[in-house]
Amino acid sequence: MTTYVLVHGAWHSGQAWARIVPRLGSSGRRVLTPTLTGYGETRHLMGPEVGLTTHADDVSNLLVDEDLRDVVLVGHSYAGMVISAVANRVPERIARLVYLDAMVPAHGETAVDVMPMSKVLVDAAQASESGWRVPPLPEMPPPMGLFGVTEPADVAWVRTILSDHSVRCLQEPVQFDDPEADRIPRTHIHCTVRPEGFEARRVPPVQPNGEPAHVLELPTTHDCMITMPDALADMLGDLG
Repeated sequence: MTTYVLVHGAWHSGQAWARIVPRLGSSGRRVLTPTLTGYGETRHLMGPEVGLTTHADDVSNLLVDEDLRDVVLVGHSYAGMVISAVANRVPERIARLVYLDAMVPAHGETAVDVMPMSKVLVDAAQASESGWRVPPLPEMPPPMGLFGVTEPADVAWVRTILSDHSVRCLQEPVQFDDPEADRIPRTHIHCTVRPEGFEARRVPPVQPNGEPAHVLELPTTHDCMITMPDALADMLGDLG
């Protein structure tokens, strides 16, 4: 029985995977969707001290405390940083890393290094009254909508799960230099409908473990777990 750990991106919570869990778990797979510190039901814990290390702690501790092994570890968006840090800490517990329309860092990089447009968010947060809060991105005209969600009922639901992000998450460099982490196979899933300036980072033709790059595409927008759950669940299921 394959265990999947699905890690949400910035501003979201574990609830973002609500449409994926029953689909992916229908064949007996175990699916865990932790909410990172400071989001969703833990939003009261968000503060300037919360950063990438905090969130890597969340997921690493889950894997160790639950004694999870052979995990397919999926990171959406900002959580590409998180799963990279987790792979560096507990590589022996991870069977595959899946970067779902995600930031894909090298050792020592920050979210701003991976996606330079994030610098705008950092500057705005530092100039704000709090000095650290990064509010959710605003809704855009179709087809971009709210993180790519455009159906009115879905947009209303997504708004209920969003909360602020900490600027430290964008500034803290990832530790991703353990040779054992390089042995983990990687899959990249790119959503092909994206706003200008948010192009996916080029995936090298060969993975660190020597295997050919494994890149898949979904013809949808960023929050694909909401806009295309059947196709995404099938795609993830094929990886376990």
